[in-house]
Amino acid sequence: MGTKEKTSVTPDLYEKQETIRNLILFNDDYNTFDFIIDALVEVCKHSFEQAENCALIAHYNGKCQIKKGTMDIVRPIYVEMTNRQITVEIV
Repeated sequence: MGTKEKTSVTPDLYEKQETIRNLILFNDDYNTFDFIIDALVEVCKHSFEQAENCALIAHYNGKCQIKKGTMDIVRPIYVEMTNRQITVEIV
C-alpha cells in the first residue's frame, strides 16, 4: 500500500492576495465644492464630472466612495487628502 502525498495551497499564495479597500470621502462644513472637486481631480485623477458627482454624493448622502484598490493604491491618496484637511477613511 503506497502513501499518498497531501497537497495544499502554500501560505505564499494567501499573502499575494491583497484585500481590496475603499477610500471614502465624508461631507464636511469646512471645504468648498470647488476645493473638493479640484482635490479629486488632482489626487484621485478623476475627471471633472466624476469629481463633481462624488462631491455632490458626499454632500447629500454624507459620504461617497472615491477610490477602490489595494492598500498600496489607496494609502497615498488618503495621506494627500488628509494633508489637504479633507475627511477621508479607508475601509
